[in-house]
Amino acid sequence: MSRLVGLKLLCALAAFGTPSGALAASSVEIHYAPQEDLERVDIDVIDNAERSIDMAAYVLSDPFVIEALRDAADRGVTIRLYLDKSQYSQHGPRNGGPIGELLAFPNVCARVKGRGVLMHLKAYAVDGERLRTGSGNFSHSGLAFQDNDLILVDDPAIVAKFETNFEAIWSRGTNAGALPAPESGGPR
Repeated sequence: MSRLVGLKLLCALAAFGTPSGALAASSVEIHYAPQEDLERVDIDVIDNAERSIDMAAYVLSDPFVIEALRDAADRGVTIRLYLDKSQYSQHGPRNGGPIGELLAFPNVCARVKGRGVLMHLKAYAVDGERLRTGSGNFSHSGLAFQDNDLILVDDPAIVAKFETNFEAIWSRGTNAGALPAPESGGPR
């Protein structure tokens, strides 16, 4: 790892913080688009989910990421999606968006930030053990063409900090439930 990448990594991890202020031994990977296929990285991580995925997504429109989430739901993985209101209205099932079939699974729940500024996170935790974060939206352009990063962290303290924040934003009283597709009866 180059010194510059190492310094950027330490800064990124410091933003999440650790209880002692020191970084615990962990596995960290950094990927960059458009040089790398971030879509493939996300699909591989989602494909390895066994129990749960907690995802905060400003944009969730990439059909292959959504397909990987549907496959995970079909395997019995519990999925919670926290979405931005404006992006959900643009890409959601009411407008023929690709997440309608995903929301039809009984083990998939979604909430939409009800008011205020953007819900701009692009992160998820898998099985409470691995965190995916970074600047890349879950859209084809965000994962393939734009200058974005994707960081995978397997540090328990950092994943726990994300999960604590996810619980807080998931539990906001101003959230709205995501609406299912106009025609229900999708995969169960």
